Amino acid sequence: MASAAPLPRVNRVFGAVNIGSFRVSAMIMGQSEDGEMVVLGSSHRKSEGIKRGYVTDMRAATLAIRNAVEKAEANANTSVSSVWIGCAGAGLSSKIASVEIAIGGRRIDEDDIEHLLFAARDHIQPDGRMVLHAQPAHYTLDGAHGIANPTGLHAESLGVDIHVTLAEGAPVKNLIEAVQSAHLDVEGVVASPLAAAYACLSGEERDLGVALVEIGAQVTNVSVHAGGMLLGLRSIPIGSNDITDALASSLGIRRSQAERLKCVSGSAIATPSDHREMIPVNAPDEEISGQPARGSDEHNRIPRAELVSVVTDRLGAMTSEIGKGLKAMGFSGASGGQVVLTGGGAELHGVAEFMQGALGMPVRTGKPPALRGLPEAHATPGFATLAGLCLYASEEPVDIRSIGPSYQPTKRYTGLGLINRVMQAVKEYF
Repeated sequence: MASAAPLPRVNRVFGAVNIGSFRVSAMIMGQSEDGEMVVLGSSHRKSEGIKRGYVTDMRAATLAIRNAVEKAEANANTSVSSVWIGCAGAGLSSKIASVEIAIGGRRIDEDDIEHLLFAARDHIQPDGRMVLHAQPAHYTLDGAHGIANPTGLHAESLGVDIHVTLAEGAPVKNLIEAVQSAHLDVEGVVASPLAAAYACLSGEERDLGVALVEIGAQVTNVSVHAGGMLLGLRSIPIGSNDITDALASSLGIRRSQAERLKCVSGSAIATPSDHREMIPVNAPDEEISGQPARGSDEHNRIPRAELVSVVTDRLGAMTSEIGKGLKAMGFSGASGGQVVLTGGGAELHGVAEFMQGALGMPVRTGKPPALRGLPEAHATPGFATLAGLCLYASEEPVDIRSIGPSYQPTKRYTGLGLINRVMQAVKEYF
């Protein structure tokens, strides 16, 4: 048997923690000398102290984080002192802001770009919320959009579109404190849709226009990407746990039984044989005790049709909310396009086909890229955001808040104007 290829020499290490309502997961990824990203260790455990993306019990959340990180460190045979954390709750929202400076027809140099970005710092309007990201998306020359690098070009005016991601401050501070209490420094807080996009979307998709739907246990984030940037996002307080709760309520069974039924036998696609096929409510090693499921036979089995009916009913309600969110961001009808589903809820059998029919747009499932060292259990949509956090960190995206002036701006930097042109951007792409 051929031996596995030796691991490349790693010269940088990134740690990530994704704190979800269903599970807390951790990953340690290394970057080799030639830039290859390698998963050194990963782990997950049941979430505690988190509801709908918010910390509700600091001590329980901290213990879960510490436990997940220690397991990942043991798998990686290395330790981390700082991590990047994902934020799925906290009322995420985003806007595009545009800033412009006069150039006077001369050739643009690096200093001009630095000054433009420095000037843009004063024009972020958080409206009392916390700024998670403020990133240059693309540049404009004399009003023409989509310039990736304007250095060396001549123009009368140079502008930049800044993508600003906002969140409620208190919930983010609670996430940070839970991680710090687990004796870890926080490198940065990354909005889940941004991290998931690094794992699930190709550069071409992010350029041409794509919607990313991340279905978590209790929160679903819907984001629209085009021109290489995140144009908008909506957070919906519904997730795959709502399907579990509907099953438990409808069949009169425990949540743990409903969760197993959903994962093992649940489907979003009905078939003609569903009425004949009987599904056991109890796990194979579980004794039939207490009240049998509503509508079950003497062996506590239910028709698959019953299960599919409840699943599709809740999924229909969720898809309706997702559709409203996409429409509000201008991504629907003839102007819509590819929709990518990710998150733990995207693992439900047939969910992509169901949503494709309901939304009337092509839908595919998104999962982490094929990374060396990624365990099969973590190569699924439920771990896309976790892998994306490490990939995001390795890219070192520029945040305009970290840019300082190399020298004082001269008088030619005038005409600063800020307009929120998110709808204009949407109209341009869709």
